[in-house]
Amino acid sequence: MNKEEPIGAEPFETVEPIGKRVLIRKDEDKKQTKGGIQLPDNIEIPTITGRIVTISAEVENLPEIPLCQYDKVLFNPKGAIPVDFEGNNRLFVVEVENIVAVFRKP
Repeated sequence: MNKEEPIGAEPFETVEPIGKRVLIRKDEDKKQTKGGIQLPDNIEIPTITGRIVTISAEVENLPEIPLCQYDKVLFNPKGAIPVDFEGNNRLFVVEVENIVAVFRKP
């Protein structure tokens, strides 16, 4: 038993965002540009891409917010809340207003 878990606590199996938020799995960080330039590990990129894992019930019921599960999105990570659910910590709860673009195929 983990000392930090309360007695009888079950590990989390799902994360469901509340309010106008979505759960995003951040894409892998790019280590090299298309031109072959190696990027430093500590570079700060103002926006990053990822895939929507889960949408809150509120967002799902708003037709004016065109987001679906598995959409690839560009989002501002400044307001993103990391979810320590996986070892590599690539899950983030993001408010809808921090999603700046959705990638769509024509």
